[in-house]
Parts: sequence; structure tokens; C-alpha cells
Amino acid sequence: MEWQLSTSRLSRRAVLGATAALAAGPALAEECRLGPAPHEKGASVFLDMDQQELDASYNQLAYEPLLAQITKRLASNSEAMRARIGAPQRESYGPSAVEGLDIYRTKRKNAPIFVFIHGGAWLGGEAKNYGYPAEMFVNAGAHYIAVDFIAIKEAGGDLGVMAKQVRSAVAWVHNNAAKFGGDPSRLYVGGHSSGGHLCGVVLVTDWQTEFGLAPDIIKGGLCMSGMYEMKPVALSARRNYVKFTDAMEESMSAMRHLDRLHAPITVTYGTFETPDFQRQSREFAAAVKAAGKPVQLIEAPNYAHLEMCESLGNPYGANGRAALAMMKLE
Repeated sequence: MEWQLSTSRLSRRAVLGATAALAAGPALAEECRLGPAPHEKGASVFLDMDQQELDASYNQLAYEPLLAQITKRLASNSEAMRARIGAPQRESYGPSAVEGLDIYRTKRKNAPIFVFIHGGAWLGGEAKNYGYPAEMFVNAGAHYIAVDFIAIKEAGGDLGVMAKQVRSAVAWVHNNAAKFGGDPSRLYVGGHSSGGHLCGVVLVTDWQTEFGLAPDIIKGGLCMSGMYEMKPVALSARRNYVKFTDAMEESMSAMRHLDRLHAPITVTYGTFETPDFQRQSREFAAAVKAAGKPVQLIEAPNYAHLEMCESLGNPYGANGRAALAMMKLE
């Protein structure tokens, strides 16, 4: 009898709750909408996208409502990882305070190295919050390095300043690999989102001219959910904080400098990412292939943008599996 009474009460509450949910339905649906807000289609700005559609395609929050939650999870996962394997070795690669990197060392001697470039729409981000993949790499026998670098506003809106620092970090890792037991002949680079853009730029660096190094110091690149042609980005709302010029578009578009690409690359993206981030990845991979250079394109079904980043720490995830395969690690 007591159970029946309880069920009856729950049923009435359920009915009331369902009624309230139905009443709130349109508002909830509005909050969970993916893509640009409903609007009257305007003039095309890039391909068939009007300004609102293009802006939304370069605003991850428009397509990934749980972006803030996943960002916090990456940070907490990084803290939990450090509690298990220990703090990284911190090194400076340049004169400014921000020019530092976190080295998570494997126990294997003369081990391969994976350098990670974080995203954040070029606006921010910290290496410490992208330490979570380290456990996977260290256990597989590779050093994992997360790089800090200047944010775009502090760089005066110049992507070139940011790119120069990241290139310097990679050069430092190559030149100082012996300090942490790394093998400079097995140096790999990866980056996600705006870090994927910087990864592309790093891969087409003229290492000999800029750093006096061999052209092929990087042995493989993992370009995750990035941007490789700056024209549509310069037309988007990101132009409000990046001071695009024709020269910057040219120098910061990896797709325009494939003659300097010497490493095989893997390009990845998720099917729940924004339309233009998906297109950028497909067209970059196609351009590399057309240039006669080795490339693998991986489309990850049912992954959103930051979920792709999170997968780098999972040996069975889209990017974790790709990274280990690229480095020929179990």
C-alpha cells in the first residue's frame, strides 16, 4: 500500500513536471540550437555563407553548447593526471615570461617527442590545462610537451608574433632534447583548433633560414580541427581582434606554402564541428595530397570540436590513436 501511494504521488509530480517542461520547450530548444541564430539570409560573404553564418562557423560556441564544461574538464583532467604521474619539467625557450613549456618525461631513454600546441581562438589558454594527454604518451614511451605562448591581444593582433614563439619552442625542443632524454630525430608536432592552425604554420617553417636547422627536423604532424587558409577567417568576426593584412594572410596560411612541407601529416576533424572547420580540414588534406606529399585525413563521426581535443588523451580516441600511429607506438 505504501509503495502504491508513493507511485501515485510520483505520477502526479511527473505529470506536473512534464507540463512545465512542455511549456518551457521552445526556450530550451532555443538554448540548445546549433549554428547561427535564425535570420533573414544576407549577401554571401564567403562561398554560400552570409556574415552571420560565417561568423558562427568561426565561433565554436555556436556549434558546441557545452564548450565551457569541456574546457573545465580538460583542466581538471590535467590536474588529476599530474597527481598520478607528477609535475612536469618546466623550461624557458625564450626571453619573455610566457615563453615556457611543460615537459612530461617518459622513463624510456632516448625517447620520441610529441609537442602540443593548444587552441583557444588565439585569445588564450595555458599549457598546464592541456597536460591531460601526457599520461598516454608517457606510458607509450614518448615525452609529451605542452607549449605556452603569447595571446593574440598581447601580440597586438599579429599572428606572426605568436607563430614565431611557437616555432622557437619547437627549435628549442630539437636543440635541447638531450636535457630531458629525448631523441631529436624523432620529433613530432600536433595542435588543435587555433593551435591546429599554428601546427600547420610550424610544419611549413623554413627551418634552415630561420634557425639554421635541417629542413626535416619534424618527422610528423597531427593537425587537429584547425585552419589552414586565412581568407575566410579574415572575413569573419575574428577580424575584430586579429589585425589581418594581405601579408599576414599569406604568411599564416599553411596551405599556400606546401613546398616547405617535409613531414607526413595527419589531418583530423569531427562531424559535429562547424561547417567551415570541417571544410578547412578536408581541403587542406586534399591540397597536401595534390602536392604529392603524404597525408592521412581522419573524419571522426559524432565528435564536436573540444571533444576532438579531449580525444588526444585517449589511446582509443580519434586523435590519441592517430598520434600513437603516427609515432609508431603501441
